[in-house]
Amino acid sequence: MAAHSLSSSVNRLLFVVKYASLRSTCCTMHRRAQYSTVSNPTEKTFDKILIANRGEIACRVMKTCKKMGIKTVAVHSDVDSNAVHVKMADEAICVGPAPTSKSYLNMDAIMEAIRLTGTQAVHPGYGFLSENKEFAKRLAAEGVTFIGPDTHAIQAMGDKIESKLIAKAAKVNTIPGFDGVVKNAEDAVKIAQEIGYPVMIKASAGGGGKGMRIAWNDEETREGFRFSSQEAASSFGDDRLLIEKYIDNPRHIEIQVLADKHGNALWLNERECSIQRRNQKVVEEAPSTFLDPETRRAMGEQAVQLAKAVQYSSAGTVEFLVDSKKNFYFLEMNTRLQVEHPITECITGLDLVQQMIRVAKGYKLQHKQEDIPINGWAIESRVYAEDPYKSFGLPSIGRLSQYQEPLGISNVRVDSGIQEGSEISIYYDPMISKLVTYGATRAEALAKMEEALDNYVIRGVTHNIPLLREIITHPRFISGDISTNFLPEVYPDGFKGHQLEEDKRREVLASAAALYTTAQLRSQRFLGHQRVASSPVECNHWELSVQLGERHHTVEVTKSGNVYTVEVDGEKVEVTGQWSLSSPLLPLTINGTQRMFQCVSRDASGTIVLQYLGTLFKIRVLSKLASEMNSYMPEKVPEDTSSILCSPMPGTVVAVSVKPGDTVAEGQEICVIEAMKMQNSLTAARQAKVKSVHCKAGETVGEGDLLVELE
Repeated sequence: MAAHSLSSSVNRLLFVVKYASLRSTCCTMHRRAQYSTVSNPTEKTFDKILIANRGEIACRVMKTCKKMGIKTVAVHSDVDSNAVHVKMADEAICVGPAPTSKSYLNMDAIMEAIRLTGTQAVHPGYGFLSENKEFAKRLAAEGVTFIGPDTHAIQAMGDKIESKLIAKAAKVNTIPGFDGVVKNAEDAVKIAQEIGYPVMIKASAGGGGKGMRIAWNDEETREGFRFSSQEAASSFGDDRLLIEKYIDNPRHIEIQVLADKHGNALWLNERECSIQRRNQKVVEEAPSTFLDPETRRAMGEQAVQLAKAVQYSSAGTVEFLVDSKKNFYFLEMNTRLQVEHPITECITGLDLVQQMIRVAKGYKLQHKQEDIPINGWAIESRVYAEDPYKSFGLPSIGRLSQYQEPLGISNVRVDSGIQEGSEISIYYDPMISKLVTYGATRAEALAKMEEALDNYVIRGVTHNIPLLREIITHPRFISGDISTNFLPEVYPDGFKGHQLEEDKRREVLASAAALYTTAQLRSQRFLGHQRVASSPVECNHWELSVQLGERHHTVEVTKSGNVYTVEVDGEKVEVTGQWSLSSPLLPLTINGTQRMFQCVSRDASGTIVLQYLGTLFKIRVLSKLASEMNSYMPEKVPEDTSSILCSPMPGTVVAVSVKPGDTVAEGQEICVIEAMKMQNSLTAARQAKVKSVHCKAGETVGEGDLLVELE
């Protein structure tokens, strides 16, 4: 066990004051949008709580604890020693090295941290040990309160097989399927054939989309059994699987429940979570555009029936699949605080963390069902360090060289656990933050989300803001015509970024030309004077060559005061701005309309990268003379990659299926890479003989690393 590691009081105090000021600014929202933490000073809870988690959820729990006057203890791995949640806490304990099995899942080390700090209660957040009944039992044995349900509820609802049987007995609608444990791949095929394709293969102890596969035939069932059992063992230490009927084109709608130890239970309305990739949520909203009051009430009442059936106490979530006719079926119950809980807090005004702490201490609920409102609309976008152009989001790692949350915008909440300089590593979930917006109507909440995404600055890692912005502005999403198949249906060939219409293309070209000209003029002056006294009078007209994609344009720029008139393809575009070259945000007025650009990078070759409408656009701007000289430069021959297989993401090699000399067929599996607990099969693009293998099971690889060469 590592020594009790505490930062100096002075440094910690300075950080907490600075960070609290920052967070109070970025979480400033309309009164109805922010959750309410109103503590009764006569209502005694706990003196000290340990948060057995990391990142944004640890920070989220600490904020409520501080409002309630409760001291907090952070646990961390050695690579997280400078993490934000560590600095926010009153005390911090290192519980092991980077791998989760040796730190955040290391129960012995966490129990020692509890004893060392005199902690009275533990909040597990979500993931890690949040639904681990053994952890809850060990806490109880030590007389430490687990801020969550008791072990009976965790066990009953944590096992998908048992939970389905309990749900049936509680008269909760369930999906047709096999209620036993699937023994092997051939047993899985037999069961799938009996149920009828398509089927869903899922980890019995799973959650968060891990250990889940859809199978449409026998071969996919065998493959799904293999991958799902491996992912389940890796993520949950339990490789048991179940199989049930897959409901094609469903909605994923969940009900937030809250129950105390005195038999009282409430449903806090629903969250629409249908926008997903690889069974993991991307955008959520509350309430749902699809439910009518009768269906909402029926779902809420069934969720409460299930909670009472297992004597549930604390905050929890009952997830349902809903078909096109509003028939709903029990999917699973998450016996913990859900990732997307902020949108429920926005529309109800309740602080769910505070409610969990009160319930854990033994108090009765403060509210009755008729007290729970639906007040306005809230939307959450999960901002990830991912490349959305690869399977809608493969992990990206790196250090945040520049990070600026969308501050100063009303009705915006950012739950994050990082800051500028933080590192996104291969060891943990690549979530950067949860971006939440609120409005009196859905249209207002969407408009705020669009504005917030445009003002969110993230550098150093690839992020999914391009995908998030395209989703929330897509006509199908705006109309509410969504399902869990939204992404593959809207982008059948994969996500390509925003496709510019001609008028928007001209805006990008004109903005780049104006920015290039501004930079050129600035470089000629120093402290407001010409760098060379004898230099000619400042020019106000330029002819430039601008390239975006494969298309080249001759652009004429005229400057008058702070206004640039840019002629692109015979069309004049008027561009006005403050032209602060030191700020990443570039607010411009184009033909009288305000637009938000981000200048991601500029270099001496005339290459400018602008972020506009969420997507990055690379523009090459040259003077007329430089363009003429550039035509004499030799073209770079693209590298032939048909004979090599490189890793599409950072991760760990789980298995290598070939050796030198083997002949592989097109589509044959070559190796399996695990990233963020998800396993990805890499296959051969063509038939060929294996020339050499450059990786082996257990090795860590980076994005672009050579794995296998083919002849």
